[in-house]
Amino acid sequence: MSDATRIEPDHAGIDLPPLREVIRAYGLDARKSLGQNFLLDGNLTARIARSAGELRDADIIEIGPGPGGLTRALLAAGARVVAVERDERCVAALADLAAAYPGRLRIVSGDALTLDFAALAPAPRRIVANLPYNIATPLLLGWLRHIDEYAGLTLMFQKEVAERLVAAPRSKSYGRLSIVTQWLTEPKAVFDIPPKAFVPAPKVTSTVVRFTPRPAPLAAAEMSALERVTAAAFGQRRKMLRQSLKSLGDAEGLLAEAGIPGTARAEELDVAAFCALARGLSRAD
Repeated sequence: MSDATRIEPDHAGIDLPPLREVIRAYGLDARKSLGQNFLLDGNLTARIARSAGELRDADIIEIGPGPGGLTRALLAAGARVVAVERDERCVAALADLAAAYPGRLRIVSGDALTLDFAALAPAPRRIVANLPYNIATPLLLGWLRHIDEYAGLTLMFQKEVAERLVAAPRSKSYGRLSIVTQWLTEPKAVFDIPPKAFVPAPKVTSTVVRFTPRPAPLAAAEMSALERVTAAAFGQRRKMLRQSLKSLGDAEGLLAEAGIPGTARAEELDVAAFCALARGLSRAD
């Protein structure tokens, strides 16, 4: 779809300038230091918005909106949006969009890595974002630590990272990120976006992932202990666990208590097995 496509909410008939025109008007050349790759295709931004579920009157937090392509789609779907943007050039451009949707778009100028997201929008809040690649994983881990504060997350990652998030045991992508993510949520890779859809085009394919928070963690465990166990296990993923877990203390005892053979390797264990190891580590501390 051409970037000249207008996004018109069915209840307002708002006509907006093409995104490329906004980029020219505000000098929004994408900056590598900010991890910026702008998505201008209205079909794709609308598809991301639909992937987040019913948005009418929903409270959505968006990270790194840039010139506002996804922001437009979220607003057109009826959402109330809090857009977090650290690039002051984009903040100025978004102000025009806020004026077109009175009371529906609030712009927060700041660094997403330092914000209290729960304070930005009322529950049940959701996050929908084309995340800057350079901070995507740290942001996700921060949200997972407080996943009970969110009704859902719909996020875009590099395809390689997305594969790790949804990977099953015994696959090459399965690792620490897979376990923590699947322990707390049910992640689903929704669709891929090719490099050519972005300005500038990145060197990698992107994937939109939807995270549905579990009512309770998949198995009992303390997150700090789970992180320690997975770090030790996957830090030497080719070794047997009786060797790779030695840094945690009595590896043989830990494995025996969890009913896991010492000859197993990290990639063979499912999330519940790692939680059993984490519980044993917590008791041992």
